[in-house]
Amino acid sequence: MKQSTVHRNPDELQRLYGDRFQGQSEYRNAVWARLCRDYFHRWIPADSTVLDLGAGHCEFINNVRAAKKYALDLNPDAAQAAGPDVDLILHDCTVEWPLAAASVDVVFTSNFLEHLPDKDAVVEAFRQAHRVLKPGGRIIALGPNARYVGGKYWDYFDHHVALTERSLAEALAAGGFRVTSSIGRFLPYTMSGGRSRPLVLISAYLRLPLAWKLLGQQFLVVAERR
Repeated sequence: MKQSTVHRNPDELQRLYGDRFQGQSEYRNAVWARLCRDYFHRWIPADSTVLDLGAGHCEFINNVRAAKKYALDLNPDAAQAAGPDVDLILHDCTVEWPLAAASVDVVFTSNFLEHLPDKDAVVEAFRQAHRVLKPGGRIIALGPNARYVGGKYWDYFDHHVALTERSLAEALAAGGFRVTSSIGRFLPYTMSGGRSRPLVLISAYLRLPLAWKLLGQQFLVVAERR
């Protein structure tokens, strides 16, 4: 597989994301606390073992309710971001993950797959997710939908792979997963960039699927391991 120097360079990741999200950590964490509490909990039983693929600043994994938590990322800043109940794995997602086969209930990934260097890397990440998930285990994938984001998708220098809910569902099906839910328009392109919206509006938005069709530019795909 072709290797990407930028993708594999932890120091570059640390600089890039440190600059991009500077000053947003408190609000982003509050947003993810709402998303976990008001929506994602429906797919994640409290006794689950959960792995956050491309955990970044660990907003999801710190806030999700779970019995065992893993965060997998290459960015050294994840070590400072991960909560005390999170086991951090600083590791390339395209190289065999240091976890036992069939040991995880849920793999979650948000706004990560588009940063991988190519589609081969996406496929390999799914292979690793399939290996560590228990039979019937679940993968939950959230990310910008290239169909609705349009040219804004390329405003970030580290976006490499343009995905939609349909192309992602095909990749998952080919990788041994059965897609159980596919939503083309879910969240807005960004929930925390720029101005900070009242958190009560985020909770209200999650209860109004009609609003998703107007404002949603991120897909949400859920699939089970066959």
